[in-house]
Amino acid sequence: MNLSRIYEYRFLNTPDTKKNVVWKEICNWLYNGYLNKPKVVLDPAGGKCEFINNIAAEEKWAIDIEKDFISKYADKNVKIVVGNNLNVDLPDNHFDGVFISNFLEHLTTQEEVATLLEKMYKAMKKGGRIVIMGPNFRHCAADYFDYADHTVILSEGGVAEHLYGAGFNLVKIIDKFLPMSFRAGGKLPVTPFTVRTYLHMPLAWRFMGTQFLVVGEK
Repeated sequence: MNLSRIYEYRFLNTPDTKKNVVWKEICNWLYNGYLNKPKVVLDPAGGKCEFINNIAAEEKWAIDIEKDFISKYADKNVKIVVGNNLNVDLPDNHFDGVFISNFLEHLTTQEEVATLLEKMYKAMKKGGRIVIMGPNFRHCAADYFDYADHTVILSEGGVAEHLYGAGFNLVKIIDKFLPMSFRAGGKLPVTPFTVRTYLHMPLAWRFMGTQFLVVGEK
């Protein structure tokens, strides 16, 4: 599967500048909230590094399977780990923040989801927080497989069970968080003010959210 071309097509009408507006606000909201101001942060599916470049951490790590791709986007202060995130080498008890966004659904099986989260648990410090965001099949079933790399069906309940099974304690389970349109260039106006306002209005999540947000702690 040629992921580079698939993502190029998927975000054809979504400029990187627009996505960065969204991610700067999300990162600030998460850093001061559910991630609990971590000092050492890992993104195990770095991609274009919208999250890891914008998070306010002292030490930042990102994993991606394609060196040329992630090297193009990662800031100089990001430590890049190239390889399959299911089996790359990571230090034990090192990270106090992990964020996984729109990735678990790309894995091949539920067993791979469990393997990745167990690996994250081993790499995290006691008291560290993991936050997982992704499309909630319960709320976007009609569109879930419009994405060529979606293979595993997940909802907030399944992700919560996976986190607990990996050893984490559950801190927060939100079944409706971001709308898919923020991620894929929908009709919502995207400015720092609108994104910030949305993030601080949980009532709006109930009407517009189709992605879950699940938080665990080691």
